[in-house]
Amino acid sequence: MTSEPQMPLFGDAGLWRRPERPEEAENRERKARVKPLNRAQMVFRPLHIEGLVGPDHPVRAIWELVGERDLGRFYGQIESVDGVAGRPAHDPRLLISLWIWGYTDGIPSAREIARRCEYDPPYQWLAGANPVCAHTLSDYRTAHADALKDLSAQVLALLAGEGLIDLDSVTQDGTKIRASAGSDTFRRQGTIEKHLEQARQRLAELQGDDDEISRRTMVARQRAAREKVDRMEQALRELETVRQTRSGAEKDKARVSLTDPEARIMNQSDNGFAPSYNVQVTTDAKATVVVSVDVTQDASDARQLQPAVERLQEEAGQAPKHVIADGGYTNRENVVAMAAAEIDLIGPARDGDVQKQALYDKRGVAPEFRPEAFRLNVIDNTYTCPMGKTLHYVCKCTFVGQMKYTYRADPGDCQSCPHRGQCCGTSANGRSIVRTLDGPEMSAFRSKMETLEAKNQYKKRGEVAEFPHLWIKEKFGLRRFTVRGLTKAKVEAQWVCLTYNIQQWIRLCWKVRRLAAA
Repeated sequence: MTSEPQMPLFGDAGLWRRPERPEEAENRERKARVKPLNRAQMVFRPLHIEGLVGPDHPVRAIWELVGERDLGRFYGQIESVDGVAGRPAHDPRLLISLWIWGYTDGIPSAREIARRCEYDPPYQWLAGANPVCAHTLSDYRTAHADALKDLSAQVLALLAGEGLIDLDSVTQDGTKIRASAGSDTFRRQGTIEKHLEQARQRLAELQGDDDEISRRTMVARQRAAREKVDRMEQALRELETVRQTRSGAEKDKARVSLTDPEARIMNQSDNGFAPSYNVQVTTDAKATVVVSVDVTQDASDARQLQPAVERLQEEAGQAPKHVIADGGYTNRENVVAMAAAEIDLIGPARDGDVQKQALYDKRGVAPEFRPEAFRLNVIDNTYTCPMGKTLHYVCKCTFVGQMKYTYRADPGDCQSCPHRGQCCGTSANGRSIVRTLDGPEMSAFRSKMETLEAKNQYKKRGEVAEFPHLWIKEKFGLRRFTVRGLTKAKVEAQWVCLTYNIQQWIRLCWKVRRLAAA
């Protein structure tokens, strides 16, 4: 079977063929002269650096703001000084501005920032068209944590002076940012010890290696081997920390990452799980300025409210009047602690009914034998079950913000009861009832959250708390840390929040003044 030849759609025999015009035949007879392109040649031309960016470009605002701050802590760590031999160091004002503009531009890579200093106008303008080493940028980002905190405090003082911060109401919220580690890098103790032994052997081999290679290459290889040994030793220490939080057979199942041992598996917004850190952000509600930030290994927000308030009070010199947080923070411990500190906590009041009903379903207790079907006798402090049997008071347990009273039936009454399976479920000791009473702080908190005023205050939480997260993840592109380790992750979070606050200043102050002046 032979197929018929296909006719081309385009070309001499194709469709859309048009007749040749007279002038086209004339043009074919003469050869046009055009400028050639030679991309292999070197081109030297003058560059007006000041004209690379316009007068209203935000990179000028960053350079202006950083230059007006006290950078003494940054300059104090420079070893190159006048009168002593050595190359001059890069200006801290330049390196700080480059990193702030890099995060603003969604580029958290030192190598990419260094590359853009060669051709991208804002980066060229900042660097004066001079090259900047990527290693210098990379080391500088994490080498000045204390100085960076001081700079952040100065920027917050500036924003407070502009009337953008009053600490009347703040929101507390956490967001999970992935660590610089893959989910498949988590290993158990035996595998980690094997990797550690291999790393130590490799380091010993390099230290006794006499191969004819450059000293620079040898030093780099030894440094990489030494870093791997340190990382494996850290992984074993972190593994022991993780095992202490588990019990029984779960201890042997504990694992940590070989690339970032301090990362922890956390739930993500897409309901997946990945090695991450929990970034805790405190935001002032007046102009959505980030007033405090921290990074923790704890996947839960429940234990982060009190440290956040204490940190803010230490850094700002005063505590906020109102704290707005979601249900992850409004547990009894936090409610009592905020009441003791005279801070008004706004958030949903937990009742625990869903958890209780799920527990009864798991135990096999029928709905008609749930606690609400038992009758409390106040006079003799007993309960009466639906079948008329008495449950006597046993003990009282006191918790933070709560008291629990336990009542138990006689085992004989439950053994002879025809509804024992529906009432006692899987319990072999007879039926018991726990009466829970809130402390005065929890009672006051629940009553307050029933008011219209408190509900209206809580409605502000989303627009204030989520706004910095949106900027950090969408505009700055930080969905994954570019550094490893908890300490460095805290520094990068500080850089990002500093960048966010400077962008708020540019948006609400600098641009407004420029427009007014124009």
